Amino acid sequence: MKEGYIKKEDRKKILLITDDIRVHSGVAQVGREIVSNTLHKYNWVQMAGAVEHPDAGQIIDMSEEFKRQVPDVVDPFCLLYPTKGYGDINFLRSVLEREKPDAVFLITDPRYFSWLFHAENEIRNKIPIAYLNIWDNYPAPMYNKEYYESCDLLMGISKQTVNINKLVLGDKGKNKIFKYIPHGLNSKLFNILKDDNTELINFKKNIKLKEDNNFHLIFNSRNIRRKQISNIIMAYKLFIDQLTPEEAKKCQLTLKTEAVFEHGTDLNAVIEYFCDPEICRVGILQHKLTTTEMNLLYNSADGVIQISNAEGWGLSLTEAMLTGTPFIAAVTGGMQDQMRFKDEKDNWIEFNGEFPSNHHGKYKKHGEWALPVYTSASTLVGSPATPYIYDDHHNLNDVVDQIMKLYKMSDKERKSIGEKGYKWARGKEAGFTSEIMSNRVIDAMEELFLTWKPREKYNFLKDTDYEKRILPHKLVY
Repeated sequence: MKEGYIKKEDRKKILLITDDIRVHSGVAQVGREIVSNTLHKYNWVQMAGAVEHPDAGQIIDMSEEFKRQVPDVVDPFCLLYPTKGYGDINFLRSVLEREKPDAVFLITDPRYFSWLFHAENEIRNKIPIAYLNIWDNYPAPMYNKEYYESCDLLMGISKQTVNINKLVLGDKGKNKIFKYIPHGLNSKLFNILKDDNTELINFKKNIKLKEDNNFHLIFNSRNIRRKQISNIIMAYKLFIDQLTPEEAKKCQLTLKTEAVFEHGTDLNAVIEYFCDPEICRVGILQHKLTTTEMNLLYNSADGVIQISNAEGWGLSLTEAMLTGTPFIAAVTGGMQDQMRFKDEKDNWIEFNGEFPSNHHGKYKKHGEWALPVYTSASTLVGSPATPYIYDDHHNLNDVVDQIMKLYKMSDKERKSIGEKGYKWARGKEAGFTSEIMSNRVIDAMEELFLTWKPREKYNFLKDTDYEKRILPHKLVY
């Protein structure tokens, strides 16, 4: 029996609202890992979201499936209420009435839950709201203040997010619980394979990796503008131009993404116009891969690259570390957490109002597995829903230099630094595994259940209570 096991009838029940935990999105993956690793402690109900959910209107009992997946929990409880989008207030009310959970647990962008936050008074005078949240960049989003105020427990996926939660709330955060709970993945599914592994050898053939290949760089994410995939192709092309034709033919860039997407670009066209297929070998993997195949993809690589101009976390870097693969990444958002930048005392850096981010490289010492690309310029962009946010931009020459640096390492050197990232990611300090992440969630939820007090039914405000929303941190740092 799993340590800390509680009988089903004695457990607290939590209502999770995020992507359906059966699908393959990043938040669904994290939600599924949290649920499966805490079934011994909590009963789970999910409002299971999808854009156009084929199972909407049904109730799906996942308990038996989890019983097979988690054999050390004999009586797991998990029900799914599939819904279009993330539901609405009327659907939430019906689930609350039927299931009577002890807490609501949210994961994803706060804009998707505005309908819920508008009803927070109604919810929080009965049960608390916990929010596993993330925000990509500064300036601190003061327009999110009401969202954060509507929660009792704020779990920040990145150190930047924890700092943002505190900066935005200011004095309003004095009765909140703040926790740092970075993403964690299943370290049994993502792990290091030996070079002579038969499945790995066959996989390399399937993705047309030549036997004499001596450098394989991969990208794994969506084909959307902020991922900067065209710049990755351009940087790779400029790197290839510095090699002899014989050397270039032994290199490959593999893009695990959509070839064409309306929110990104036509990658086939970019490759055709910029890359001679005989010299500059760039392949696209569009079809879905199982987790086992994704593990093989990372193990086939000498490095992973991610140079997004905005990135809340960057799960491909976590997957890289758990497979012992070094990475090249932009110093932005949660990706900088995974580089373990060190302060003057060699401690993992912390953020505050004076130093909200390391994207300009105040600190240059970092984990050996990371090849960082620092921000060369930030531009302020926005939309009606998010009036302002920085876009971080990176000098292509810096990207090329880091690709070349990784290329010039011997296979032994790359494996050595990759193993250091592997050990740190699985250790207690980082804890980028699903088990450690889930234990941190349990600790946070237990503190919430012990300390939570129902919200007052009414608040009386004066017309002079309006707050000026001045940014609470430096803009130049």
